[in-house]
Amino acid sequence: MSYRSTIVSFALCTGLVFPPLTALAESPSLDAECVMRMAESADGATTMEEVRQQCAGVAPETASQEPADLQIVEKRLAADRESVTRPFTIMAHKPNYFLFAYNEEGWNPDPYREQFDEPDYDNDDKEMQFQISLKVPFAIGLFNDRMDIYGAYTNRSFWQVFNDDWSRPFRETNHEPELWAQFRNDWSIGGFTNSVNAFGIVHQSNGRGGVLSRSWNRVYANFIFERGNWAFGLKPWYCLDCDDDDSDNPDITDYLGHGELRVIYGRNGHEFSLMSRNQLESGFDEGAIELSWSFPLFGYPYLKGFVQYFNGYGESMIDYDSKSNRIGLGISLTGFLD
Repeated sequence: MSYRSTIVSFALCTGLVFPPLTALAESPSLDAECVMRMAESADGATTMEEVRQQCAGVAPETASQEPADLQIVEKRLAADRESVTRPFTIMAHKPNYFLFAYNEEGWNPDPYREQFDEPDYDNDDKEMQFQISLKVPFAIGLFNDRMDIYGAYTNRSFWQVFNDDWSRPFRETNHEPELWAQFRNDWSIGGFTNSVNAFGIVHQSNGRGGVLSRSWNRVYANFIFERGNWAFGLKPWYCLDCDDDDSDNPDITDYLGHGELRVIYGRNGHEFSLMSRNQLESGFDEGAIELSWSFPLFGYPYLKGFVQYFNGYGESMIDYDSKSNRIGLGISLTGFLD
């Protein structure tokens, strides 16, 4: 796998491949500070031409263009590697988006009626939903540049902004911090490349008390494969506390299962995603599917249009055991491949 963000350390030290670093720095067409910064975190794949493109004042769109032969997951990994060379880097993790959502089945109001002793309370079938998901690098390039360690936080909120009868409350907010190690790989299976494997631990909860409280802790693996513009991830997990006597939701795996499958297709700025969870395990009774599409907006580079459809259980923690049939339309800041 090729990453353009660094120079090979060994070659710089020995001078066997590249000219001395001082010669690079003294070149009138190169930014010496850029060359030094790239050299500090060098790997063995970057070419001299790529160094010149990065540090010679080339137009940004030319300097950052990925080689055409990179597959879609490799491009995302390369972009992450370029970002982590900058101190205090915060990067996108899961998709970041804002949606206007409509659910024809209605979200379950019973827990709120019980918690607040408001028998007349009801949720509106329209709301705004948004997700903010960020990650930071903790350690990069371990074990001969094969292993990275990341931490992340994902916030997903469900805002009853049209429910003026009840002061437009946030129906639910899910918090999801996680920590994982990922290993770059190049195994080929059936024409697909197993580009990266990750192993981590994640906590998810809604930060509520009483009958509204929901939480669980999991360890998981994530095996990601790609071929051309296609990628899919197989993500099994194991719940660490679902059997506890004091669990707020001891049967959550009956609805969210023990893993999920995600398939992604990306081309010309469009990203299509399919998620399937707990379908076979539940006999297609208590599973879920999610279909997403992000697409360019009139050539505007910072936002994309976004459509998402969800059908099944576990859209949010509070409604993990209630079925939703929801469609949303909005904007996407980043997707799985950005």
